[in-house]
Amino acid sequence: MILLAFVLSFVLLLITALHVYWGIGGVWPGRDAASCAHAVVGFRGVNEMPTPFASFAVAACLGLATLWPLALIGFFASSFPKQGLAATAMLIGLVFLGRGIAGFTPWWRRLAPQQPFARLDSSFYSPLCLLIGLGFAVLAITEFPT
Repeated sequence: MILLAFVLSFVLLLITALHVYWGIGGVWPGRDAASCAHAVVGFRGVNEMPTPFASFAVAACLGLATLWPLALIGFFASSFPKQGLAATAMLIGLVFLGRGIAGFTPWWRRLAPQQPFARLDSSFYSPLCLLIGLGFAVLAITEFPT
């Protein structure tokens, strides 16, 4: 479970860094703000990236989620009880699982049809969310104190 915790944290750290990059004006994987928005936001009619505040807010949430698996395995001291860490890890996992499942629904595709987002979402973003969610769920279940 230690390896799973570190892999989860590393992947989330990369995603956090990407949101910080977008918050300071980065445009990868696009060539400009519009093409980046089409690749990473995907909602109908959105031709610019979210505000820096929105990007940094998501980065802050992801940054906290990055620490959670490490706290759960006891990598660093935490004032939270182990049961609370495990329960919250399960909630984080459910959020990621929900986002991953949503990405494969017709409702989501109508909401976010913009290309290349739709293609990237079904082939990369949603499966990654499912894997992260599953990782959190497995970690929460196996690390829950008995």
